This record gives sequence, C-alpha cells and structure tokens, in this order.
Amino acid sequence: MEKKITKDIEIEDLVNILPESVVYLKDNGIRCLRCGEPIWGSLESAAKEKGYGDDDVTRFVDELNVMANA
Repeated sequence: MEKKITKDIEIEDLVNILPESVVYLKDNGIRCLRCGEPIWGSLESAAKEKGYGDDDVTRFVDELNVMANA
C-alpha cells in the first residue's frame, strides 16, 4: 500500500508512519522531536519556521514519499 505524505501532514503522524523521517528532517535542520515527543504542527509549518520556502517543502514531501514507498 502506497503511503501519501503531504505538506499538511502533522509531524506526529509523519513520525508514526515513517520513523526514519526524524533523521531526514534533522539532517535538513528541522528538529521534529523534543524529549522524545513529536513537535506539534505540520511538515510545512516546521519547514517554514526554519526558513525553507515552498519549493523546499515540495522537495521534502517528494523525498519523504520516496522513503515511505521504498
């Protein structure tokens, strides 16, 4: 079954369906865990808080979907 990650996915849901996303996001400067608990908010909002633009968010979504469907 193909997993579909969108820019609107909540960080908590992303971490639950794709645990390796924690390392991916950290490598891109987006900290998505605090004390072992997911930070609230969407993938898009977390990326924008770190200064990423719409094209970057699209790239993150595409790359995370590739990871999820590998």
